[in-house]
Amino acid sequence: MPRFSVIMTVHRAPAEHLHAALTSVLGQRFAGLELIAVDDPADSEADAVLRGYAAADRRLVRLRLPCPVGPGAARNTGLDRARGAYVLFLDAADTLAPGALPAIDARLRATGDPQLLLFRDTATDPGTGLYSEQPPEVMTLADRPGLLWLDPAVHARAHRRDLIDRLGLRFPPGHYADLPFSQRALTAAGSIAVLDRSCVRRAPSPAPAHRPTGRAHLDLLRQYDRLFAQPLPARWRAPLYQRMLADLTRLHQRPGLLPPAARAEFFRHAAALGARHRTTSGATPLTDGRHRARPAPARWLRAGAAFAARARLTTRRAARALTPRLRTYGRWLRAAALRLYYRLHLHRPLLTDLAVFLPATGGYAGHPAALESRVRALAPHLRTVWIAGPEHARHLPEGPRRLHPHSPAAARALARARYLVSDAPFPAPVPDHPRADQHRLQTHRGTPIALPPTPPTPDDRQTGCWTTALSTGPHATRAARRAHPGPYTLLEYGSPQADRLLTAGAEDVRAARAALGVPDGVLTVLYVPARRPYEPGPGIPHLDVAGLAARLGPGHLLLSRAPLGHPAPGVREVPAAGHPDLMTLCLAADVLLTDYHPVVFEYVLLDRPIVVHAADWADYRTARGVCLELPDCPPGPVTRTEDELHALFTDPAAGLWDAQGARLRAAFRAAFSPRDDGRAAERVVREVFLDGHGLPAVTPPGARRAHDPATDPVPAS
Repeated sequence: MPRFSVIMTVHRAPAEHLHAALTSVLGQRFAGLELIAVDDPADSEADAVLRGYAAADRRLVRLRLPCPVGPGAARNTGLDRARGAYVLFLDAADTLAPGALPAIDARLRATGDPQLLLFRDTATDPGTGLYSEQPPEVMTLADRPGLLWLDPAVHARAHRRDLIDRLGLRFPPGHYADLPFSQRALTAAGSIAVLDRSCVRRAPSPAPAHRPTGRAHLDLLRQYDRLFAQPLPARWRAPLYQRMLADLTRLHQRPGLLPPAARAEFFRHAAALGARHRTTSGATPLTDGRHRARPAPARWLRAGAAFAARARLTTRRAARALTPRLRTYGRWLRAAALRLYYRLHLHRPLLTDLAVFLPATGGYAGHPAALESRVRALAPHLRTVWIAGPEHARHLPEGPRRLHPHSPAAARALARARYLVSDAPFPAPVPDHPRADQHRLQTHRGTPIALPPTPPTPDDRQTGCWTTALSTGPHATRAARRAHPGPYTLLEYGSPQADRLLTAGAEDVRAARAALGVPDGVLTVLYVPARRPYEPGPGIPHLDVAGLAARLGPGHLLLSRAPLGHPAPGVREVPAAGHPDLMTLCLAADVLLTDYHPVVFEYVLLDRPIVVHAADWADYRTARGVCLELPDCPPGPVTRTEDELHALFTDPAAGLWDAQGARLRAAFRAAFSPRDDGRAAERVVREVFLDGHGLPAVTPPGARRAHDPATDPVPAS
């Protein structure tokens, strides 16, 4: 008998979404699995996809329905066929996160196989605290009543089969069929556990085929009526009644959900539903015999006091509800006024001596900082403006003028500047196509390893407004043409931010280490992990940094770009954005420890050791998609376990400092950084800001030598 039965409903799912959903389940590193795909005859393309997967993998069971029956009946068909000890549900528009099933299985075994396991999806707010794995690890609903207010969607729950059979749970027809199924199981489960991990990736677009629209939202009334018709435990009827009132009120008040013609009908049926289940849910009549027997004046006094108390409470609630809305309206009005102000200035002449830089983080770092510095050196007739908040003011040099991102001065500069430079999407007021004679340069933020996210980010939808874009080398050019097609000009000139590494001297290295407080004689390891879409939060270290530092012992210092949450000996946490910037950290580090972060393309120019820790490459490759198989062409040793990583740092014969590492770095530079000779920023500035005058040629790779400024200083060009 399989451990898990995953029931997937397929109805008008695009082929690419169905491919992704099937691959996410069948690609899990878990043996005890069966996938039951329930399809209806509405889509022959989906049927062809399912036939191909079923022929290649026996774990896929394909059930073909004679006619479209809706998601509830389709899931019931899958339940009748399922043989697994636990049942999970998935829509064809969603995917399982890499490693989800092993994590669910491990949590179930650690908690003694409870009847119900709750986990998060990508749309769940982890800050609620309801998914905390603190004791009691196995509980009932009475131990954590707040679970009753979670989203009742069944895709974020694993039900033990005996619980489903004991309660006779089946999905009713309708769009909100998850509600009676989930809440009945939650209130009746004798053992519940939680897993604080996002196991299901929800598809934000396009909308699932069964998502309710228009009058279909009235189905929520029918499902709550069905829920209260079931034999619910008496103590949970009142909380469920309160949740029902909150859900119905939220649906009625949220604009755009109910059509205007159905609002009155919805309100009338909701009032009847509330009156029908009020008494059975623990509520009492407004008056009783004792109230009628008391003298009228006393009743009037008490009624007046109660009315005043309710009025005060209503006033406070209205103030709490209106304050955020007023703030939202204020922000909206301010943004609308700025857009209007921007468009008015579009009709004024361009300022040919003005260049505006819009960095992604606001900090003075990356390609925009390198270009701004070279603009002031090579084109002193130009004025430069840096768009950033006040928190970045103290780290800016004296040259550029800082403007607040949401100020009228910034809007005026964006509308009239001759040059706009950014490594992020241009802000909302900027039109999709540049005005005549305005030059827009998109620098991006590094050489890509992972593919752009799906659905496309605003950066991917703005290619029509770019005049030119920066490419660091042949690989970056191929990736850009494939990911960002458009009519812009691509400048394959190298990495401007890497110029600092190639032109730095020993004094620059000492200054960088002094700024970070690195003691002399300490081997400094810089740990820079890539962002993973399947981790609980951004920037979570995939490596036990504190444990590695403890194993390395004295004489080592780990600089971690990932937040650790608590201090650890031998580890210093540095911010992921702002000051010090990443190039300063590269100068200060003796060794780079990373996984799939693009910083390897810059750090390799220092010719210092690089370690690629690819413990979860298969998961990362599946979740993000990649345009470079980094473990197959690494700039240094590749480790898969923390024991291998520790041995690499402590064993002189492990190969961290030998000639093989130098050969790997040289081959990596030749393949991916052939144009990085320390003058990339100068080439970009002369091409864009000086009309190509004095454009320097690229020093051939054979005529330059990789240099480490800590031991072989080279003067700045």
